[in-house]
Amino acid sequence: MAPGGGSVSAYVGALGTSLGTMVANLSSHKKGWDDRWREFSDWAASGQKIKDKLLLLVDEDTKSFNAIIEAMRMPKETAEEKKKRTAAIQEATKYAIEVPYNVMETAFGAYPLLEAMIVHGNPNSVTDAGVGALCINIAIQGAWMNVKVNIQGLKDEEYKKEVLAKGWELSKSSLEHFRKYLDIVHQRIES
Repeated sequence: MAPGGGSVSAYVGALGTSLGTMVANLSSHKKGWDDRWREFSDWAASGQKIKDKLLLLVDEDTKSFNAIIEAMRMPKETAEEKKKRTAAIQEATKYAIEVPYNVMETAFGAYPLLEAMIVHGNPNSVTDAGVGALCINIAIQGAWMNVKVNIQGLKDEEYKKEVLAKGWELSKSSLEHFRKYLDIVHQRIES
């Protein structure tokens, strides 16, 4: 049953971040840029942390799905069993919302790296950083779809409202960043 869309979203985010990190590493070793070694090494290190967290979230998303399945399989013969099952489903559902939302936030954290590489990185690798931005937007939009579908089964209306508002802002902001970076990449390769 795995990987599902949430796991793939996290993985695509890890790939996009990896591209930004690669460009930072290539830039740190570019001939004539010796004085910028530390700047690009710092970017590469930050990208590595984001990538590692997104890779952990690949498996976490699978675990969250499995938790829902386990809760659904709980006995429901007595009133007490039904109550425990309902509580377990709600808890698992919240977890299945938190994981893709975490993917959204984590992936969004790669945008500064990608912007720096698109604008200031090795010009020969600008398209790699551009593909990285594409991946980050895909990761965020995919995770957002998972948040929205999983939240439908949650009864905590206040939590739902808060997560949906924050998720919508991340989704919208991601599209704006992605379009901005895509325009810059095209300007750089067309000039």
